[in-house]
Amino acid sequence: MISFNIHKIQSLKIALLTSDSDNICNVDDAIDLLGNADYLGCRHIFVRSAQLSQDFFKLNTGLAGAILQKFSTYRMFLAIEGDFSYVPSKSLSDFIYESNKQGRIIFVNSLDEAGKLFYQ
Repeated sequence: MISFNIHKIQSLKIALLTSDSDNICNVDDAIDLLGNADYLGCRHIFVRSAQLSQDFFKLNTGLAGAILQKFSTYRMFLAIEGDFSYVPSKSLSDFIYESNKQGRIIFVNSLDEAGKLFYQ
C-alpha cells in the first residue's frame, strides 16, 4: 500500500509519498499512486527522485513516458524533487526542460518550489 501525508498550500492539497520503500517501479505502481492520491482528494503528487526507479530516468526504457502518460490521462499533476542541475543525458535534460514548460509534470528542488509552480 502506498502511503501519503497531505500537505496544504492555501487551498491546494498535495499528496507526499512518505516512504522510500514505496518506490514507483512500473506503471502499476504509478496507477496505485494516482488512485490513492485521488481517493484522498489530491490532484497533485510530490515524490523524491529516489522514490522512482532509476529506469524512469533512462528514457530509452519507456518507463517515464508510460508513467507520465497516466498522469496526463487522469489529469493529475506530479512534482519530482531532486538535484537536476547536472543531468548526464542531453535527452533527459531536454525532457526535464519541456516537462517543466508544460506544467503537469515538474522537476523541482523542493516542496515549496512545487507548491509555487502548482499554484500558478
